[in-house]
This record gives sequence, structure tokens and C-alpha cells, in this order.
Amino acid sequence: MDDVAGRVARIVIEHMGVYADQVTPEARFIEDLGGDSLDVVELVMALEDEFGVTIDDADIDAIITVQDAITYIETAQQARPARA
Repeated sequence: MDDVAGRVARIVIEHMGVYADQVTPEARFIEDLGGDSLDVVELVMALEDEFGVTIDDADIDAIITVQDAITYIETAQQARPARA
């Protein structure tokens, strides 16, 4: 199953260079996964590309944990108009 959480986890592992067991919903990108602000920006860009969503700059500061990213993407996908 290739759900949002699994896809986010894969991207976090690839872009942050961490092990799969480190990527939990509660894991914080900076404090727990050892990222810095540049890592977070690159991660956001990768998430935008993967999911076809736009994450507003003002919202980036609120995406602190893996779960925050999952929730943001799921919400953004639900808000997207359906394709004809």
C-alpha cells in the first residue's frame, strides 16, 4: 500500500538520510532527525513534487513533525478540486 504516510516516510528517509525506524509520526525534523532549516526546505520541495501540492511559506514553520507533514498533505489533497 502506497499511502500518504508511507510516501512521506520514504521521502523523509531519502532526503534526511535517516533510518526507517527513526521516522515515526512524532519525530521532529530538526530535533529528532537531525535536520536543519535547509533540510526542511528541501524536504518541503520534495513533498510538493511528490504530491502535487503547494505548501505555503507561512505554513512551513508549522510543519515540525512527520505527522504534521502527513496531515498537511492530506488536507491539501482534500481541498484540491476534483479533476474532470
